Amino acid sequence: MPGTVLTAQAVADLVGGRLSGPGAVELTRVRSLALAGPDALAACAAARWSEAMASSQAGAVLVTEDLAAAPGPATRVIVPDPRRAIAQVAAVLHPDATAPAGIAPTAVVGRGAVLGAGVRVGHHAVLGEAVVIGPGSVIGPHVVIEDGAVLGREVRLDPHVTIHAGSVLGDRVHCQTGAVIGSPGFGFLSGAQGHERVPQVGGCVLGDDVEVGAGSCIDRGSLEDTVIGRGTKIDNLVHVGHNVRIGEHCLLMAGVGVSGSTWIGDRVVLAGQAGLVGHIEVGDGARIGAQAGVISSVPAGGAVSGYPARPHREFLRAQAALYRLAPHIGALEELLRSAEKAGRDG
Repeated sequence: MPGTVLTAQAVADLVGGRLSGPGAVELTRVRSLALAGPDALAACAAARWSEAMASSQAGAVLVTEDLAAAPGPATRVIVPDPRRAIAQVAAVLHPDATAPAGIAPTAVVGRGAVLGAGVRVGHHAVLGEAVVIGPGSVIGPHVVIEDGAVLGREVRLDPHVTIHAGSVLGDRVHCQTGAVIGSPGFGFLSGAQGHERVPQVGGCVLGDDVEVGAGSCIDRGSLEDTVIGRGTKIDNLVHVGHNVRIGEHCLLMAGVGVSGSTWIGDRVVLAGQAGLVGHIEVGDGARIGAQAGVISSVPAGGAVSGYPARPHREFLRAQAALYRLAPHIGALEELLRSAEKAGRDG
């Protein structure tokens, strides 16, 4: 809540850390080591930032055991993972803004809609007929939820999100501004008269604790559902095509594109701007490098990068060989010209 104050001792209690130094220091925000003032909590997670900690003006700092005695602010909280700990504190000192209670007077709620206890609906939101929204959910301004969509408990839809008919969202799903869930997939039959759209009659299912970033689009299935597994986090400007199946606890980073009918296992990481063709499989635990162009299936635990994507180490060796070759191109061309001239003269 605004104006929340935590003492350093309260921070230690919250994160399960060990306090060193004065525990009465009052903290109202979290900041970086460089920008923190006397009212701020900072974190130093590795020795490479110890110089920044030494000069930091933070009121308190979260550190690992090996940095407990390093130069810096007198008050510190020793924890195994400072990054995780500062995230816990940030959730208390910088909570998300709470929408006004109840249904805004400019919102439209369709016939037969069922809203659970404590649901909040923002201005100019439009809820279609027979929509179901679970208890504690927050529907932001200008959100559109089409007929029959089902949302679980404590779902959060930021402004201008669109949830199309046939979509099912699990508990605690969060869709950031402008996300589109369940839009028609890119399906056309091409012929002499042009391109004729194929009706997309599948649904779109998001499991519990899924997050979808701003401006991202997840298409509905053509004949079956598009499914995003529990705990998967999707960054901004990601496109997931129709009939895609993504497993649990995956990470899809900025600008990723997944073509239709691709199946992705659990705990897969797709780095920024990676692109996957359709009708392939990516096994559990695989890692796809940034801007990789994946044109064939990737085995479980595999790591690929480059375009077209190859096993990561193979790609790095090829790049290294190319860079070693570059300085010698002139000499190789001269040898070729000499050989051609010798052939003509001979």
